[in-house]
Amino acid sequence: MTGRWVRGAAGGLLAGAVLLGTAGCSDDGDNPVSGAVSEAASAVASAAEGVTDAASEAADKAEAQMAEIKDGVDAKDEVELGDPTTDADGRTTVPVTVRNTDDASRSFAIQVRFEDGDGKLLDAVVLTISDVPAGKPGDGTARSTHKLSGSVTPTVASALRY
Repeated sequence: MTGRWVRGAAGGLLAGAVLLGTAGCSDDGDNPVSGAVSEAASAVASAAEGVTDAASEAADKAEAQMAEIKDGVDAKDEVELGDPTTDADGRTTVPVTVRNTDDASRSFAIQVRFEDGDGKLLDAVVLTISDVPAGKPGDGTARSTHKLSGSVTPTVASALRY
């Protein structure tokens, strides 16, 4: 569920509330239609908060995983992301390639953020590509933790070589 969809649904519910609320006016002040529309608008707002909370929790978890790596060297410039796709489970995946510029075999931890078209965080994951030979590339795939819809742009938040 994207922010655009949530805003559109909330706007549609608000318009419906105005139309149904005015059509259902009565002298006794009791309007069940207006109450139902209000409840639906609250549900849409809660769903939007749930997506934001889930994305925030995923980002916090990813940052904690990155913080556990000791003696890591910033390797963000050694990471390249491919084009995102949607897998059979509806999750967004993106190919990740790292280049080991060190003179020994190294592993990489890459934090990938998935954002919507407005740059709003939708999800975050950490991908590990292990034992990349010196001077060689290593490949992996970052996969979102849940289904994402709409325009999704993956970005490298951080990367460590260790």
